[in-house]
Amino acid sequence: MHTPNDRRYSGDIERLRSPQRMALMEVERVVDLVLAGLTAQSALDVGTGSGLFAEHFAARGLTVAGVDLREDMLEAARQYVPTGDFRQGRMEAVPFDDAAFDLVFLGHVLHEADDLVGALREARRTARMRVVVLEWPHRAQDYGPPLDHRLTPEQVAAAALEAGLPQFEQIDLTHLVLYRLNLG
Repeated sequence: MHTPNDRRYSGDIERLRSPQRMALMEVERVVDLVLAGLTAQSALDVGTGSGLFAEHFAARGLTVAGVDLREDMLEAARQYVPTGDFRQGRMEAVPFDDAAFDLVFLGHVLHEADDLVGALREARRTARMRVVVLEWPHRAQDYGPPLDHRLTPEQVAAAALEAGLPQFEQIDLTHLVLYRLNLG
């Protein structure tokens, strides 16, 4: 059993944008898949970190916002995306209004949730069209979190269903897995 906060990223900001990590992330491909078939104009990046995905959503013309626990991460995100609305908060208690965003994106953060269903319920609450989860696959790798911190597709699917997100689509990427959860 995990205790609260024991799975949270505690590393530095530079590591989040290291060339090695960027190669694993397939950022442009991920953004393409996140936005595919969607006419989104706004996105919330939950667990925004340094604002990497918020930056790429903004480059595609979306109004962006982000949530993170760490103020140092939020400061970095504000530097990379000066037009973004970045707020401190937990993924289980997002500090934005109901249906405030067309898209809610959780990139490499859901496995850190203290309450998996609660985090997805909050994403559902703040989304109008789609919730997307980018995660590490449930297999041992030389990078990313340890296996016991990773989520299985079955865990994500069950939590999504319980959170009111029954439309579940899994897309396996080279190093990651993307879950698209469309709102009915």
